[in-house]
Amino acid sequence: MALSKPTFLTHLKTLTNPRLCPLTPPSFLSVRSLSFATPEEAAAERRSRKRRLRIEPPISSLHRSQPKPQQPQNPNPNAPKLPEPVSALSGNRLNLHNKILTLIRRNDLEEAALYTRHSIYSNCRPTIYTVNSVLAAQLRQSKYSDLLSLHRFITQAGVAPNIVTHNLIFQTYLDCRKPDTAMEHYKQLINDAPFNPSPTTYRILIKGLVDNGKLDKAMELKEEIDLKGFEPDPTLYHYLMVGCVRDSDSDGVFRLYEELKEKLGGEVEDGVVVGSLMKGYFMKGMEQEAMECYEKAVGVGSKVKMNAVGYNSVLEALCKYHNFYEALKLFDRMRDEHSPPRRFTVNLGSFNVMVDGYCVQGRFKEAVEVFRKMGEYKCEPDALSFNNLIQHLCSNGMLSEAEEVCGEMGGKGVNPDEYTYSLLMDTCFDENRPADAAEYFRKMVDEKLRPNLAVYNRLADGLVKVGKVVEAKSFFDLMGKKLKMDVASYQFIMKALSDAGQFDEVLNVVDTLLEDEMIELNEELQDFIKGELRKDGKEDELEKMIEEKERLKAEAKAKEIEEAEAAKRSRSAAVSSLLPSSLFGKKETEKVGEATASVEAAPAADTNSAEEVMKGESSSKSEGANEQLAA
Repeated sequence: MALSKPTFLTHLKTLTNPRLCPLTPPSFLSVRSLSFATPEEAAAERRSRKRRLRIEPPISSLHRSQPKPQQPQNPNPNAPKLPEPVSALSGNRLNLHNKILTLIRRNDLEEAALYTRHSIYSNCRPTIYTVNSVLAAQLRQSKYSDLLSLHRFITQAGVAPNIVTHNLIFQTYLDCRKPDTAMEHYKQLINDAPFNPSPTTYRILIKGLVDNGKLDKAMELKEEIDLKGFEPDPTLYHYLMVGCVRDSDSDGVFRLYEELKEKLGGEVEDGVVVGSLMKGYFMKGMEQEAMECYEKAVGVGSKVKMNAVGYNSVLEALCKYHNFYEALKLFDRMRDEHSPPRRFTVNLGSFNVMVDGYCVQGRFKEAVEVFRKMGEYKCEPDALSFNNLIQHLCSNGMLSEAEEVCGEMGGKGVNPDEYTYSLLMDTCFDENRPADAAEYFRKMVDEKLRPNLAVYNRLADGLVKVGKVVEAKSFFDLMGKKLKMDVASYQFIMKALSDAGQFDEVLNVVDTLLEDEMIELNEELQDFIKGELRKDGKEDELEKMIEEKERLKAEAKAKEIEEAEAAKRSRSAAVSSLLPSSLFGKKETEKVGEATASVEAAPAADTNSAEEVMKGESSSKSEGANEQLAA
């Protein structure tokens, strides 16, 4: 190819200048040819490269992930399922979670639980984290029956629980005063669950056992925790020390404190145990040592780390042992240091302790003021807090103030429970307001709460004492099917009605008693009923009612037996109609003919025997057919 003159001159300059000449590649670097002289050389290179690849695979193939082992086709259905990870809470399931949280914030727990149930079998199945949110909200409002019902539902639906779910169930049973049931569930968790308990699990169990008066079992559980290798938890020791204080065992308090001190290396820097230690000193009469412990914990330059729980324990010790002035100073300091989210020194328990302290001092107006200041520190009262204040007010004859506080519960998103209404009902009876007491009990029933038999007995007793026997009978009719009445309840209402001359109503109560399968009509009870009916000359009515009930029971039993026999005959006839006649053979045909002839020849008086013959032949016919089918 010809070059122009300028281009040729530029090329010559480049050749004469060594700095502009391109450097030759070093000899140790191999230069790969991008082409071959002949097609045969290219084919030979391809063949050699294929041979090298067969002998030595490329390095990239060594980094490929190995195929995962296949899961067995039929896993064990009884094996416990692993709970879903947090990453499962995404997409539509996260949207569902947020919708249910919105319902919980609106305090619409029934709709939240119903929405959760309906979503279980939908295309968007809720995660265990969504279910736990609903369960926790129900636990906060003490809706234990709804909580257990929802937990039973998700268990049957196959939703794998996690440790939070188990903790909520433990707390529920412990709050319901069923520590043995809670420990049974704990053993089931240890034996069957694919995960281990958390430190929070042991805190819930030990606190619940102590609150239920099971300090010995709590101590045994502490030993089990030590064997499992958990680090010493000052909060657990705090709960155990509180139990020793309740049992007036000051030596047990000091023994637990020394044990914790030894395990932590000789120094306890967590202030949660300070209050219990102070109570131990106060119980021993060592007030000076108790105040020294107090100064060491909350004094200037103290190394003890105090949180809201530790401060509350110290407040309680000061209020209980006549140092209320010092408690007020500490409470003011706690409120000044409270700066969430950096530091929390005040919580709901702090205000409850101070309300108790003010009420013990007889300063009820200041107690109500402190109670209403919770919102300023982002503390929302619950049903227990309201009940605590209402109980103090009712016990000191301040019913109007208690009703005013109860009226504020709805504005705080808290619903009154059975204990709230029972407090107001009892106080209304004490204040000679039986109509209002009956209205509070009716509110309890209308709001689908479940008052127990003791509350009903107090209501009936209060109404009868003021001469309202008719109202007492109406509540008996209302609660007769909702409560398991005992013999004393029946005797009380029958005696009240007989004293009022309403013997027809007494007979109605007796009729209800005879239908109650839980009540045994023994001779003592019969004598009592006859004695009450004898006042009107109707003691013979009891025998007639008993005979009538026995006759109705016999007729019902005979009818039940007859229906069972009819169902059995219809099933046999259906089976016979499904089997073809060709399966019975010649002998079976002859047997059927003989049975038919015997039935036609039998007289009218022997109809029953003919029916028995037909039953026997038909049963033998079915057995022969079954044998032929089996062959």
